[in-house]
Amino acid sequence: MLEVFPDYYDRFQCTAGDCRHSCCIGWEIDVDPDKLQYYLTLPGPLGDRLRANISLDGDPHFILDDRERCPFLNQNGLCDLILELGQDSLCGICRDHPRFRNELPGRVETGLGLCCEEAARLILGQKTPSRLVLHGQPECADDYIDLRDQALTLLRNTGLSLDFCTAAILESLEASLPAVTMNRWAGLLLELEQMDPAWTERLEALKTGWRESLLAPFDAHMASRQMEYRQFLIYLIYRHLANAGSDTDLAARGAFAVFGWQLLRALGAMEYARTGKFDFEDQVELARLFSAELEYSDENLYILLDALC
Repeated sequence: MLEVFPDYYDRFQCTAGDCRHSCCIGWEIDVDPDKLQYYLTLPGPLGDRLRANISLDGDPHFILDDRERCPFLNQNGLCDLILELGQDSLCGICRDHPRFRNELPGRVETGLGLCCEEAARLILGQKTPSRLVLHGQPECADDYIDLRDQALTLLRNTGLSLDFCTAAILESLEASLPAVTMNRWAGLLLELEQMDPAWTERLEALKTGWRESLLAPFDAHMASRQMEYRQFLIYLIYRHLANAGSDTDLAARGAFAVFGWQLLRALGAMEYARTGKFDFEDQVELARLFSAELEYSDENLYILLDALC
């Protein structure tokens, strides 16, 4: 069995109470069977509190309060379960987040999701193109993984522009982006499920205010920060291409990565035109919103992949 993960993976540390966008707010938190049994049989006041705050309707899950906060997220932004019982008391989804895992034939690929602001800082802030760490040996060949890894090799070559790399990646996957303006893309994205008002506001501004002429001054502003976009593309290519289900799906996933880069760039240009600034934390926030809205909603992701076929 081959285990694969990015070279920054082990450096991630949750910022807990210092996080501005806690994963314990606004997300449905399912409870896996093993931890459900533990929670339902835990004695004492904390056990009573657990049983009162778990719904067994459908998939077992914590009952969020009227502010969509996990019932065990205290006012300091810390988890009462960790404070009282330790890290091992967490259910699977809380223990793993923001980690993702792609289980493929003969290999398991893991990584960190950009929907977490601290993971986004770690990923986008790498000064050299991230690489994959491999433990073990592959058990079988896979054409999709080979194509994915060729795309990653292109992106790691900092002597090649991102325009060149993305065009070459699309060609290698027999993919293309529809001839749609960014204004129209914003309109399509506004038809999807919206989870964060900040995302909706940015898309509405993009729909009505986008002009190609905004790119030149923004690109000049970002000339020394192209590594952020390179890391963003490496992340999307790594996460999404290897688990494609068909040649058409592979092409759509490659187009999704390139579209994601173009969208992030356009949203950044809009912010720069509006405020006259665009710093690293602005980039982190855009990447976080993109990921939460388009990667972490299966429905939104598959609608977008269909649109990119």
